[in-house]
Amino acid sequence: MPPDLCSLPWLPELATGFKEELAHVLESEDVGLKLQKLANHRLSSAQAVKLGRHISKKIDAKIDLNPLTEFRLGLLSNATSNIIAEELPASAARHGIALSVIKSDYGQIFQQTIDPQSPINNGSPNAVLLALDYHWLIPDLSSSEIDADIELNNSISDISDLISNIRECANASCIVQTIAIPPISLFGNFDRMVANSLRSRIERFNYELVKLIKSTNSYLFDVASIAERVGSDNWFNSVQWHAYKLPFNCEYNSVYADTLGRLIGAIRGHSKKCLVLDLDNTLWGEAIGDEGLDGIILGQGSAAGEAFAEIQKIALSLRDRGIVLAVCSKNNEETAREPFRKHPEMILREEDIAMFQANWVDKASNLEAIAQNLNIGVDALVLLDDNPAERNQVRAALPSVGVPELPTDPSWYPWFLMSAGYFETISFTVDDKLRADSYSANARRTEVKSRSRSLGDYLASLDMHMSASCFADSDLQRITQLINKTNQFNLTSVRMTQDEVIAVQQDDKYQTFQFRLKDSFGDMGIIAVVIASYHGAEWDIDSWLMSCRVLGRKVEQGILSCIVAKARTAGISTIRASFIPTTKNSMVKDHYDKLGFHLEKAQSDGCRYYKATVADINIDEIPISMHFPNDTSQLCRTIENVPEPGLPKEVA
Repeated sequence: MPPDLCSLPWLPELATGFKEELAHVLESEDVGLKLQKLANHRLSSAQAVKLGRHISKKIDAKIDLNPLTEFRLGLLSNATSNIIAEELPASAARHGIALSVIKSDYGQIFQQTIDPQSPINNGSPNAVLLALDYHWLIPDLSSSEIDADIELNNSISDISDLISNIRECANASCIVQTIAIPPISLFGNFDRMVANSLRSRIERFNYELVKLIKSTNSYLFDVASIAERVGSDNWFNSVQWHAYKLPFNCEYNSVYADTLGRLIGAIRGHSKKCLVLDLDNTLWGEAIGDEGLDGIILGQGSAAGEAFAEIQKIALSLRDRGIVLAVCSKNNEETAREPFRKHPEMILREEDIAMFQANWVDKASNLEAIAQNLNIGVDALVLLDDNPAERNQVRAALPSVGVPELPTDPSWYPWFLMSAGYFETISFTVDDKLRADSYSANARRTEVKSRSRSLGDYLASLDMHMSASCFADSDLQRITQLINKTNQFNLTSVRMTQDEVIAVQQDDKYQTFQFRLKDSFGDMGIIAVVIASYHGAEWDIDSWLMSCRVLGRKVEQGILSCIVAKARTAGISTIRASFIPTTKNSMVKDHYDKLGFHLEKAQSDGCRYYKATVADINIDEIPISMHFPNDTSQLCRTIENVPEPGLPKEVA
C-alpha cells in the first residue's frame, strides 16, 4: 500500500500521550521551542486544532515564543475556512512560525479588501491568502466557448484587483491558490479538447494565474498539486460542500495546513539548506565495512539496488538546485569514501559532498560539526537515516534538525524526504544554483587556510574581487532571500517580503547596497546586503547582513570601506547603526565596536546603539587584493537630491 499522505507519515509518532505532552510544554520555560517540537509529531486533526488554539492564546498574551518567528496571515475565502484556520498555527509552528490568523466573513472577498474597517485591513497582516476554489471561478457551468474566454479574462482581472487592493489597503503581500480540477467530466477523454469544458477553463486559469503571480511578486500556493496527489475523487466531497460549504474533504486539512505552513516558513527564511546523508542502508544496501565494495547493493540488477540509486539521483537533483550535501556515517572514513571513488553504479561522487563526517562519534555531535564547518545553523540541516534509533537520538539532542521517518522499503525514501517539504522555496535564482558549489569551495578554502603562514597570506591567496551596487531589479529575489534566511551575521534581523524590498528600493529615503564576491575558487554571488535610511545628512543603517560563507575574511571591513566612500560622495557626515540581539546573532554583537563606531547607548535587553563620524572612519585597511568598481556614479544619491524626511533619528 502507498503511504497515506493525509497522516503526514514522515513525522514521528508521539512517545507518550498528547494531553500529557501538551501540559508539559505549556509549563516549560522555553515554550516556543517545545511547541515547535510537539508540532513536529504526527497529530490528529483534533490534536492539531487544540495545539493551534494554545499557540494562538500564547501569541495573544504576547508570550515570547522564540525561536518561532511571528507572522500574521489574513484569510479570504469563498468557502468555510474556520476549521482549517484553527489548525494552521500548529502546522506553521512545525515550520518555525508563530502564526496569527486574521479571519474574515464568509464570502466577503472584495468587501474585505476595500473596507478600511475590515479585519483584514485593520489586522496588519504580513500576507493575505486568497483561498478560492472552482465554485468562485466558474459559478455557471453552462458558459459558451466565447463566454468562457470572457470569464477567464474577468477572473484574472478580479484576482489582479484583489492583489492591488490588499497591497494598497492592508500593506500586505498576497498568497494565491491554484484551483483544483473537480472530477466532473462532460466529454470524457475529449474534455481537454473542448475550450469551455470545466477542465480546460480551470487549466487555462491556473496558467494565467501563475503569470499574474510572477508579475505581481506574489506567492504561489499550489493547491491543485495537492489535489492531484491525493486524487480529485478523494479531494472533493460534495456532501461536505452542500452541507457546510467546505472547499475540500476535511480529511485533508492536515495536508493543506502543512503545505501552507511550509510556504510561510519559506517566506520567513526557515527552509533547510543542507541534506545530511547516512550511508549504509541509506545510499546503498548492506554495510560497506562488512561486505566490502563488491558486497553492497546498488544500481541495476535488483529492485533494492535501483531504489538506492534513485535516492542518490534525488540527492544530486537537490544539489543542482542549491541544496548542500553532507555525509554523516558511523564508519571508518577511508572505507566510507571507497564507493564514492570506485563503485561504478555510484551516482554521487566525493566532489558532490561539501562535508564528509565518517567516524564513530555520535551523530548529533557530527551534525553540530557539519553545521559549524559549513557556517550554518543546525536548524538548516536535514538528516536522512534508515536507523530509527539514530533518528530518535538526533531528534532528542537536536530538535531543530529535520529528521523524516522512513519505512523499511528504500523505494519510498525519496517520497518521504520530498513530501516533508524541508526544502520549500519561494524563488530560484542563479545564486541558488551556485550555493552547493560555493560550500564545496569553502572546504578547499579551509584547506588553503590551514597551510597559510598568516591571515594576510591566506587572504592574498584568495585573490578576492568584490563589487557593490544599489539593489538591482534582477537580484531582488536573491536579496529578499538573504534578508529572510540570514540569521547569524545579521545586525538587526529585520525581515522583509519582496514587496517591501521593492518599496525600499524605490523610496528616496533609503540607500541600498548589494555586494558580490569572487575569488580564486569561484563566484559566490551576492554575499551581503546593507540598507541605510536618510535622515538629513545622516545615514541610519537599518539592515546589515552577510552570508556566513565569507566569515573570517575581513569582508565586513571591505563593505564598510565602500559604504563610507559612497557616504562621502553623497554628502553624509554621520552614520548611525544598531545591534538588536536574537538567539542566533551573538557572533556579531561587537561588530560595530570592531569597526571603530562609538557606542552611544547599551540597553539591558542587549540592544546597542552606535554612531560614527564619516570623516573619522579609517577605510585604509581593507583585505588585500579586494577590488571595487571604479564607476560609482550610480551607487549613491547625493544629499541635494534626497527629500528631507525629518529630524535625525534619536537613539532609542
